[in-house]
Amino acid sequence: MNANDNSVNIKGETKNASSYHHGDLRKAVLELGMVRIEKQEHPDVGLRALARDLGVSATALYRHFPNKDALLDALALEALYRLGSNQAKAGMAAGGGREGFLEVGITYVEWAVANPALFRLIYNRVENVDLADCDPDEMGEAFRQLKAGIAAMMPGEMPEEKRTAAALHSWSLVHGLAMLILDGQIAYDPELVRKVVTMMDFGLSQSD
Repeated sequence: MNANDNSVNIKGETKNASSYHHGDLRKAVLELGMVRIEKQEHPDVGLRALARDLGVSATALYRHFPNKDALLDALALEALYRLGSNQAKAGMAAGGGREGFLEVGITYVEWAVANPALFRLIYNRVENVDLADCDPDEMGEAFRQLKAGIAAMMPGEMPEEKRTAAALHSWSLVHGLAMLILDGQIAYDPELVRKVVTMMDFGLSQSD
C-alpha cells in the first residue's frame, strides 16, 4: 500500500540518479521526501530540490505533484499509513481484544516519539475526522484501527453517541500524551506511557 491507498481528507538520505528507475518516479519522490522530513524539526520539502537529487527535471515531478501542497499531502498520507500499519501489527501481535487495543494506543505514542517530524506532518495536513459518520474505508489505517478497536471493545447495544465519545476519549488520551512528550512538557518514559494508556476504561460504564 502507498499514499494513494488512503483517502483521509487533507488540507490543501539523498539518493542519486542511479537509484531512480523509470516508471517509479512518484514512488521515488515519496521515499526520498520521507527520508528528508524524518530529519527535520519542522517538516518541509520542495519539489525542485527532490528533482535535483533524483536527477530528473522539475517538470517531470510536476506531472505527479502539481505543487508543493500536493507533495506534502501525499507525504502526510504515506506517514499516516506507516503509523496505522505499525499499530495494526502491534494489535495483532497482542492477540486483539482489549490487550490488542491497548497496544494500538501505546504504539501510537511510541511511533510519534520515534518519528516526530512525520507525526507533526500528519496533523498539519489532516482535516477534521468525523468518527461518527466517516466510512472506515475512507479513513487512514490509524483512524481505522481506532474505530475498529472501539467497536470490538464495546457491546453491540452501546449507543452510537457513546461509542463515538469513547473513540474520541481514547484518541485524545494517546494524542495528548504524544504531544506532551514531543513538546518537552514531560520526559519520554516507555513504562509511564504503558501505565497511562492501560488506565483507559473505554467508556464501558453503562451508568453515564
